[in-house]
Amino acid sequence: MIHTMNHFTITAEDRKATLDFYCGLLGLEEGHRPDLGFPGAWLYPPGGKAAILHIYWDRAMPSPRTGVIDHMAFTSSDLKAVKARFDERKIKYDLRRQVGAGTWQLFTHDPNGAKVELDFDPSESL
Repeated sequence: MIHTMNHFTITAEDRKATLDFYCGLLGLEEGHRPDLGFPGAWLYPPGGKAAILHIYWDRAMPSPRTGVIDHMAFTSSDLKAVKARFDERKIKYDLRRQVGAGTWQLFTHDPNGAKVELDFDPSESL
């Protein structure tokens, strides 16, 4: 029986750009990763005990490229500050308000082309 999502794994071609996106821009933190025999990183929410995003690089990309998952979504906070960071770095995004629930959704792509959704509480304002 499934209880919760454990983690997502993405393949990355550019280590620096990928870590800058997820750590520098989105605020995840690189943490403990066991020696799996190939380079990569496990990223944690600030102060978190469980890695939510696994990344590997310096390996041949799958052929055909993986891509059956449409996007990954993260519950987020501080919409105004996150939007400002995206604007400052000139990173393209689509910000919309979910019909009905009012949840703010910011859609973007990481440096590897993975679609990322950040969800913010409806009570947040710009």
